Amino acid sequence: MHQSPQPWVPAGSRARIEEIARTHLGEGAPGAHEHGAPEQVTPMIEVITRIEDLIAASDALHDEEAFNLNPASNVLNPRAAALLASGSGSRTSLGYPGDKYEMGLEHIEQVEVITAELAARLFHASFAEVRVPSGAMANLYAFMATCTSGDTIIASPSTIGGHVTHHAAGAAGLYGLRTVDAPVDAAAYSYDLDALAAVARETRPSLITMGGSLNLFEHPVAKVREIAEEVGAHLLFDAAHVCGMIAGGQWANPLDEGAHLMSMSTYKSLGGPTHGLLLSSDAELSERIDRIAFPGMTANFDAGAVAALGVTLADWIACGEDYASEMRACAAALANELAGRGVRPYECAQGFTDSHQFGLLAAPFGGGTTAARTLEQAGFLTSGIGLPAPEIPGDQNGIRIGTPEIVRRGMTVSDMPRLASLIVRALEVGNEAAPRETSRREAALREIGAEVAAWRKEFTGVRFTV
Repeated sequence: MHQSPQPWVPAGSRARIEEIARTHLGEGAPGAHEHGAPEQVTPMIEVITRIEDLIAASDALHDEEAFNLNPASNVLNPRAAALLASGSGSRTSLGYPGDKYEMGLEHIEQVEVITAELAARLFHASFAEVRVPSGAMANLYAFMATCTSGDTIIASPSTIGGHVTHHAAGAAGLYGLRTVDAPVDAAAYSYDLDALAAVARETRPSLITMGGSLNLFEHPVAKVREIAEEVGAHLLFDAAHVCGMIAGGQWANPLDEGAHLMSMSTYKSLGGPTHGLLLSSDAELSERIDRIAFPGMTANFDAGAVAALGVTLADWIACGEDYASEMRACAAALANELAGRGVRPYECAQGFTDSHQFGLLAAPFGGGTTAARTLEQAGFLTSGIGLPAPEIPGDQNGIRIGTPEIVRRGMTVSDMPRLASLIVRALEVGNEAAPRETSRREAALREIGAEVAAWRKEFTGVRFTV
């Protein structure tokens, strides 16, 4: 017997899960038999070797063969990576520093305090919750601190990169919140303030959230805070993607602009571990969050991840302005180079982007997901994204492009023309061949991929570290 993919999983994913399980584990679980016949089970030492080989192959793809243009991931400072892999991640650390339940934690509790203090200093907060394990959990803590199950919140819709955690399928829905989509000003890729005020007066939300998976220009945080004040709501800024722009001083700090809370995952533009962070300067909310974390939801936490986050934050305090400035400049240059070659970024009234990321209109290339798969074959890692372009159907009608990792690997504005040329070549090859010419198309993409991999070998370091 073995665990079969459940019926609610999409059919394509079910088939893939079955394929992976059969390939690496055999036909059944150890000790399980059907009708008295022994099942073919892969020895566990071989399974461990296969896991190691798969991770090595993934590392080679990201670190040697392809350029990661997905702003949702980044590369760690090697010193942070070493701490993340250390044995401290399995050490429990229950309780407040100076009042831990188990002994032997006098070193880990100091790391906990140092990391929280660095986060508070970097993001201008009086309180930083560093134990939260992910950005999604940081949002859940924010919901729990500001709302009761059954309350209404207003959040960014998918057309401007609204994240699932703010909606019915994510943490908000699981906590029992009703989400109302914020009205969108497509020309600004942000909220329509007059319409938002009207929706807020009608729905009386407990919380208004801002930010999402694609941020092109600064959001009007102070004006949304005024709307929140009028209806008695709190304001949460989800900085999961744009935290690097904030930490590096390229964008205004939402807490300074009036947000009650700021949440984030720490592995995207910040370039830290897969972890979360929640910040506030509101004393009442800070106390609620602290109690949600301990003795509530997090209690023990991954000390290795907190240590790696501490190193990441120290890097940002020392080098963050230069890093964020280069990300921003490269994003603008790449968007302009692509536009000049006929591949159009999504354009707002202010232009293509003033951030570390931008969106490409993907309709000419079969939609965002299809275009992203084409680019992967040529050595570029991207992702689909929703864009507020009603003439282009589908939730994934764009491609999301970002510069955090390529800049940290050493790319500069001077590299953007060549990068744009290769991206355009790949998209054109993926779009030009008829279905019967699939083999020719794939061969052409492999040829571009080989050129990309050869160039990728020039960018092996990790910049903007202490």
